Amino acid sequence: MAEQDPPAAKADVPGRARRRRKGRKGKSRLPAAGTAKAKARPVPGGRQKKADAAPRGKDDSGAVAVQVAQPISTSAPRPSSPRQSYAAIDLGTNNCRLLIARPSGEHFTVIDAFSRVVRLGEGLAQSGRLSDEAMERTLAALRVCADKLMRRNVFLARSVATEACRRAENGPEFIERVRRETGIALDIISAREEARLAVLGCHVLLEEGMGPAMIFDIGGGSTELVLIESTGTVPRILDWQSVPWGVVSLTESCPPEGATRAEREERYRHMHSLVSDSFSAFSKRVSGARESAGQAGPLRLLGTSGTVTTLASLHLELPQYDRRMVDGLIVPAESMREISGRLSSMAVEERRELNCIGRERADLVVAGCAILESILDLWPAARLGVADRGIREGILRGLIASHSYGRGERSRTVNDSVRRAVASR
Repeated sequence: MAEQDPPAAKADVPGRARRRRKGRKGKSRLPAAGTAKAKARPVPGGRQKKADAAPRGKDDSGAVAVQVAQPISTSAPRPSSPRQSYAAIDLGTNNCRLLIARPSGEHFTVIDAFSRVVRLGEGLAQSGRLSDEAMERTLAALRVCADKLMRRNVFLARSVATEACRRAENGPEFIERVRRETGIALDIISAREEARLAVLGCHVLLEEGMGPAMIFDIGGGSTELVLIESTGTVPRILDWQSVPWGVVSLTESCPPEGATRAEREERYRHMHSLVSDSFSAFSKRVSGARESAGQAGPLRLLGTSGTVTTLASLHLELPQYDRRMVDGLIVPAESMREISGRLSSMAVEERRELNCIGRERADLVVAGCAILESILDLWPAARLGVADRGIREGILRGLIASHSYGRGERSRTVNDSVRRAVASR
């Protein structure tokens, strides 16, 4: 994904009711099989949602989770200096993303953004290490981030690294090199913290309702599932799970795509089986919540990832990706399954020609589809909410609120280390 500098846009801190947009028709190149048109659903307005607090478990694997519900919230931030800008960097297994914003009342205004596919975790499944080529790609992206931090005069920033750096033998060494060469101090966060930030960043887009709901984040190296309960005020985290399957790690752990349709479909079934097996213990733990949620009304499900936004774009038949059309969309789950099935049977050369996929995602999107279908099996909602937001927005909400009330959110002042690194190039 190329560098992106979107116009200033409003985002939610800590939350606001959001109007779902109906998708405009565009032209899709996905081979015909009756892809349904989107059905955007407006959310009843007025309910204020708030944010902040970590899901807790016995360890970072999420294998055993605390049974006591944890609130996600404190109170709405009231920044003392609305002109100060704040930044969040999310270095994942596949992407490097930056968001810079200023407080604006109960919300924040995005003033700059950047996203680039770096494939930091490429080859990690086989070697257990970050490759030299992957680290160089990532450093190039982080240098762009450092330049933007300086140009936008960022006051406070929080920069996090996730699964690739957690798993890599040389992850800490790379983090130190990033600090030395760019001035950016990355924190390798736990899977638990990653899940918390994803929920904090996107839960305002969950469909209105009471009782349990599921939020998930399909990353490059891992997938996080979080069971929450809506209470009428703020959601509470009931349970969570992180598994080491993301679009990069799953792709690299499976055989190459076959030359025939039958071989590709068999590979897809294998991917689906691997992910479903890793979800099995969590599925048993949440079975009671799934049953009670089904009795209270339609199951609610919200996903944040490149997989769900890409498939939502194909569902809308967009000629090119448009965040304004996708973020907050409600899509029939059956349509997502149908698109996943067709993508899995296509050759990679065919997928590269599809709008909203392109060359950078063509080889990874099938793994994302397998993970998504496993989640739909685990939490069989009729509709899927789509969020083009997540960890970065969660960081910004916590960062602005924490600074406003003098609490620590592991933020760092953008200081002379970044300036020196930028000036020395």
